[in-house]
Amino acid sequence: MRKNIVAGNWKMNLDYEQGLSLFSEIVNMVKDEVVGNQEAVVCSPAIHLSSLAKLSTAKVAVGAQNIHQAASGAYTGEISASQVKSVGASYVILGHSERRAYFGETDALLAEKVDAALAHGLKPIFCIGETKEERESGEFFAVIKTQLEQGLFHLSADAFQAVVLAYEPVWAIGTGLTATPAQAQDVHAFIRQTLVEKYGQEIAENTTILYGGSCNPSNANELFSQTDIDGGLIGGASLKSRDFLEIVKVFNSK
Repeated sequence: MRKNIVAGNWKMNLDYEQGLSLFSEIVNMVKDEVVGNQEAVVCSPAIHLSSLAKLSTAKVAVGAQNIHQAASGAYTGEISASQVKSVGASYVILGHSERRAYFGETDALLAEKVDAALAHGLKPIFCIGETKEERESGEFFAVIKTQLEQGLFHLSADAFQAVVLAYEPVWAIGTGLTATPAQAQDVHAFIRQTLVEKYGQEIAENTTILYGGSCNPSNANELFSQTDIDGGLIGGASLKSRDFLEIVKVFNSK
């Protein structure tokens, strides 16, 4: 049975004290709302990881927003999977559209980062999705399939089962636009079918696929009601404890 996950991505926001305060609020507010086969995750800037991990619980985990593909070395300003794991974090976001667009991360590079994460016991939240131009040209299914094939399909079936996927229509991130529930479900269903073809029905059915694209308290219920949407990768709404709580609570009514 696949897990329902609501993962917050704080991006480059909040100083040390602000992050500590917000995470403390989140842990206290959602402790009775994370039910059944569900988990909340907060992916913070690196400066917060150690302190937040000390406050994390079985219901609220901590993750990084990126790692370097190398185990160690002369990579000034970078952070390794082993460093992230050593402070108690358990997840890492990989392949976010902002990393792809602003830092030129390729599918080949991301495949290396996935391997590094798994080698050190981190669970990758692997992001895939299309740009506005790719959506309008009708090429988006091919784009998403290529991202899966080149970034993840080198993994064995056993290794792949540690991966969480996040579909993020790039045209809906930070724009206020949101894929309709039907649009999001169509892509999630395509992703799951692509997994069936590679890894078989059982693994595909057990893979958590999140929606990430301006998900907020007002649209989370309708999005999460779709058959193949198992939660969300939450940006702006994860910076407000009440909004994050309301999104987590959506699964209580299902």
